[in-house]
Amino acid sequence: MSELKALSYVDGDWLEANREKEDIINPYSRKTIGTSYLASTEDIEHALTVAQQIKKQLVGMSALERSTLLKKAATLLEDQKEYFAKLISLELGKPLKNTRDEVSRSIETLVQSAEEANRLIGETIPGHVSSRGQGAMAMTFKVPVGVVLAITPFNAPLNLICHKIGPAFAAGNAIILKPAPQTSAVATAFVKLLLEAGFPEKSVQLIIGGVDAGRQLVTDERTNLVSFTGGAVGGEHISNSAGLKKVLLELGGNGATIVHHDADIEKAASLCAKTGFSNSGQSCISVQRIYVHKEILETFTETLKAKVDQLIVGDPLSSESDIGCMVDEQAAKRVEVWIQEAEKMGASIISGGQRNGASVRPTILLNPPKQAKVVCEEVFGPVVSILPYEDLNEAIKEANDSRYGLQAGIFTSQLDVALHAAKELETGGVIINGTSNFRLDHWPYGGIKRSGIGREGPRFAIEEMTETKMVVLPEGI
Repeated sequence: MSELKALSYVDGDWLEANREKEDIINPYSRKTIGTSYLASTEDIEHALTVAQQIKKQLVGMSALERSTLLKKAATLLEDQKEYFAKLISLELGKPLKNTRDEVSRSIETLVQSAEEANRLIGETIPGHVSSRGQGAMAMTFKVPVGVVLAITPFNAPLNLICHKIGPAFAAGNAIILKPAPQTSAVATAFVKLLLEAGFPEKSVQLIIGGVDAGRQLVTDERTNLVSFTGGAVGGEHISNSAGLKKVLLELGGNGATIVHHDADIEKAASLCAKTGFSNSGQSCISVQRIYVHKEILETFTETLKAKVDQLIVGDPLSSESDIGCMVDEQAAKRVEVWIQEAEKMGASIISGGQRNGASVRPTILLNPPKQAKVVCEEVFGPVVSILPYEDLNEAIKEANDSRYGLQAGIFTSQLDVALHAAKELETGGVIINGTSNFRLDHWPYGGIKRSGIGREGPRFAIEEMTETKMVVLPEGI
């Protein structure tokens, strides 16, 4: 793969000359693999102006045209599947096993968005239910909000872009994309693919930059909706500064999974090992806290350790690797410090705990106190904590004792136990006989508390990215 370039795209032009530059570093090899060219404040101002202008033209595109272009983009992504998988692995350090799956999911997300473009329907509402409305009729239509600002994270750099651009374009909006700086080359490649698919050249503006660029875009009145996926702190800043506009926030998590005494231990341990450490735990629904009934604690712990010890940590570009590295060495050092803190507070390290550069060995901690950061905060790294319990309601209470509420899981063979947990767990989603880390891209995905506002999934995101316009016929038809 040739040297990477991450470029802003504004008003139909790729911006390179006379821009501030930053190196793109491969987190695994620590080598420079390319260059990012940062957008200036003037570039961002230009992007806002163009998006404001083009949104009026995009309203005139038919649903069929938008759907056809999204399907074309999906086809092109299928053709370039291996290229994008390797690009994500190279820039992020995510293993090919995961990035190939991410590209497949991205293709699905684009196809689903294309299908939803054809389902933007309203309804008719009779007036005769009111004494003042005899003979009157109202009709509703879905119309685009205007300019959607999409701010995406590094951990699923392609699929989460598709989860924003797909529904936003399907609904007829203009789009400004600001990806995470760590994966700006992936975003650049994807916008080029959209243009190749035939997207109107000014329908998407791409801004490469950091926090200051995001702040300029969020606070500007020309953005009509902000769709942000990232940390809770960033989401809170956006919520406080966006002003009177729609804000969709997909934020952090502290994924809890309960393993009851009647669970299939082999299945539970296998899924916890797989979904607790994929992408080095850098997922907001990654398994983090595992509440295990004391009757099966020893057996489950031994089984989980055996599964985790079989995971291959290595070069992300190797098809054999199960786990690559974290996004950078700074993130890995933070996780290492949190592991050490938990051990000092009384946790036992059952497996892992070592760091090498940006790589952290898959780590299992037994019984850290609830005050330890690995329990009460979002680890966002390859660490799971086993926490014993005796009573199910105790486990549910502890699982709910978190500022986050994204997804949770429970393993049990009893339907009444599963339904009780599903009712009582304070999360946006509950997975029965699965872990917190399970998502299909067409389902409504989102959380409560500090885990966010709104739902993703093309159908549900489009609901957020449109307005309902009512047309009234006072005399009926």
